[in-house]
Amino acid sequence: MSAVLVLLPACLLGPVASRAQSAEAAFRWPDGKRAAVSLSFDDARPSQVDTGLAVLARLGARATFYVVPARVEAKLSGWKKLLGAGHEIGNHSLQHPCTGNFEWSREAALENYTLERMREELLAANRRLEDMLGATPVTFAYPCGQTFVGRGRATRSYVPLVAELFLAGRGWLDETPNDPIFHDPAQVSGMSMDGMDFPDVKLLVENAREAGQWLVLAGHEIGHSGPQTTRIEMLESLVPFLQDPNNRIWFETVEAVARYLKRHRRD
Repeated sequence: MSAVLVLLPACLLGPVASRAQSAEAAFRWPDGKRAAVSLSFDDARPSQVDTGLAVLARLGARATFYVVPARVEAKLSGWKKLLGAGHEIGNHSLQHPCTGNFEWSREAALENYTLERMREELLAANRRLEDMLGATPVTFAYPCGQTFVGRGRATRSYVPLVAELFLAGRGWLDETPNDPIFHDPAQVSGMSMDGMDFPDVKLLVENAREAGQWLVLAGHEIGHSGPQTTRIEMLESLVPFLQDPNNRIWFETVEAVARYLKRHRRD
């Protein structure tokens, strides 16, 4: 009986194949690092300045904050301090439009948007943040991680619009870090860190490091407990782990990593 060679599709080979392919790409992170990690927070929640600013200052960490202008205005002095501390301020739209299936988003339902309306909203948000903070965002996070406008046959993606207006656009509730060569800057994967303990987040970091990827973690509230909350105790363990030179992680803002990747991409 002759032997039969069976070739499995790459998708069935799992993490081993994907990591080997990433290694073959031989992408070089700065200063001998093996991966990159960015922390990001959405919505300009009050706890981000009331609690998070002090926590991150104590830990010596910088993060990216995707903000809605009206919430920035409500705590303007705090957001000015946050920007002055070296954190990145990103665009998260003017009205935080999501699908109208969320009742709270019915007045700003993506199903009722057009590309023209979305363009106006993103530019208006940038102008308001420039007026209030003196800084114009260069990266964006899709509210609810949703990238469409319209409905049915009139549905359109606004990813090309984000690609035109911003250096990078981050998603939400994604399932994988970003390959530094293959990823689409207008669709950067964002993985949730809300409600997670350090061992689980550490595993995400270690998997990204093994594959040479960029892990963008995304959260909302900063505190000890509660819904959509990134836990202070987790950050107190995670940040020193990322800062330890022995772990060879480049720990930077979304903007800083996106700029580096733009300079070093092969396409």
